[in-house]
Amino acid sequence: MNERTDTSAHRNFAPADIRLVAHQVRYEQMAFWINRAGAIFTVGFSVLFLVLLGASAGNSRISYLGNIRLVQYYVPGFVAYGVMAACFDMLATILVVRRETGLLKRLRLSPLPTWVLLVSIFVSTMIVALVQVVLLLAIGRYGYAVSFPHAWAAFAVVLVVGIVSFSAIGVAFSTFIPNQESAGPITSAVFFVLLFLSGLWFPLNPKSGLAKFSNFFPVHHFIRAVDAPFKLQPGVSVWAWHDLFVVAIWGAVAFVIALRRFRWAPRRS
Repeated sequence: MNERTDTSAHRNFAPADIRLVAHQVRYEQMAFWINRAGAIFTVGFSVLFLVLLGASAGNSRISYLGNIRLVQYYVPGFVAYGVMAACFDMLATILVVRRETGLLKRLRLSPLPTWVLLVSIFVSTMIVALVQVVLLLAIGRYGYAVSFPHAWAAFAVVLVVGIVSFSAIGVAFSTFIPNQESAGPITSAVFFVLLFLSGLWFPLNPKSGLAKFSNFFPVHHFIRAVDAPFKLQPGVSVWAWHDLFVVAIWGAVAFVIALRRFRWAPRRS
């Protein structure tokens, strides 16, 4: 992001700035929801997966996780999935497509301040993530009798850390994708493989080799951090500090990478 210094970032915010951000966020939201295929893939998949897996789980229980119902495991897991799908998968793909089609460069050269563009993209991504969180919590509560988080403050902190960190990871990852044709396949493949390794689709025994391997990646830790406020395991704190720390470290490293590698112009030029 070092092509131009934006001095507007150093001045005080004014009501006009807020209105400008709100207008751009509205544009970002319209662009997202008008693209029905993208909206269904991002929002609909998390809902569909939870409904299908919740229906198939029945009254199955997980003995090594405090004998909780399997659907109680799925609801927090797919809440985490919803955040990651918006902030990593969707954001990385959008940035690559806009970069390679020249839209980012045109916006960069427009009168729109750079900071407004970046803040608007982040806020729009956060809205999509939170929409999924609300939908999944509602489905879990009223469809499968899974209680809401017992510690809302801890849950809110987890969401903030997750949204910020995975947005940074999504931006950083987009800088390694060479063209728009490969953006969707590469991002989705990496995302779903990490989900599989991290125990979203099936509970991981903490002593298993797969669980130990998945500890290297932020996806597993974010799922565990979202689990904690639901008090799924007796005696486990609702504040998953270690998992939050790992996710935050990944986010901080990704932020540095994004600052160094991000480009506004298409790579082919």
